[in-house]
Amino acid sequence: MTGEILQSQLKVAPWTDAALRRLPGVQPLREDEWLLVDDAYAAQMKLREALIEGQRGKVLALSEEARPAADELLSDVLTAAGGLSGYRRQGMDILRPDGKSVRIDQGDPLATIGRICQADFCILQKPPGEEEHVLTGAILCFPASWTLAEKFMRPLSAIHAPVKPYTAQMGQRVQRMFDAVRAGRGLWRANALIYDDPSLFQPRAQGEARRDPGAEAPFIRSERQCITRLGRSGAVIFSIHTTVVARGCLSAEQARALKEHPIVHAGS
Repeated sequence: MTGEILQSQLKVAPWTDAALRRLPGVQPLREDEWLLVDDAYAAQMKLREALIEGQRGKVLALSEEARPAADELLSDVLTAAGGLSGYRRQGMDILRPDGKSVRIDQGDPLATIGRICQADFCILQKPPGEEEHVLTGAILCFPASWTLAEKFMRPLSAIHAPVKPYTAQMGQRVQRMFDAVRAGRGLWRANALIYDDPSLFQPRAQGEARRDPGAEAPFIRSERQCITRLGRSGAVIFSIHTTVVARGCLSAEQARALKEHPIVHAGS
């Protein structure tokens, strides 16, 4: 599924900020900034609805043990959306910023979330006696060169195995961060990739060959990733708000900084 759905600007360019460039580059998250709405909302939501309807098995997975967490996540998303301009709750329906109404289906919490928010959401839980969190549920409409099927029910180390900067030491730091994050005191970070294809839905198997798009590829893809903890179930939520911009939309400052700190990781 291809096509250009682009934002008009990149609000956070991680290569311009030393704190964000230094991995894992996490910053404190304000609760009222967990969910975002930007100028690509309507187009992204139209694509999300098409993916949930037509390719559900590729974009949604939920284990039985994660069901309580998914229910809690839906409740938290509805509460957070209620505080944002453009959303309005009407009984069992919610009016979105693009004017569309979504039925709140409590029997299908992740699909409902996927029809409300631009962001994708992953549920991670730490089984008793285990050392790592495991991906036990997700609504993932906009994968950046990975597949939900390969990562579902896998621990953090296996999920990040193909990521070169994700060393064993980095894995330990990330796991400690997941252990330490507290409800109401979330974290966020941002990444950046260069792509020659702006498509948002880019699943790619782990062993699939990739083509180097080149340092001057025309699109910058950035994920604003938030790490939060649910208050009742204790599950960790990893949310991903995806922005794709044409290189020409970078500000003068962002373009200058990109020459000094080129993006190392590229997408094909």
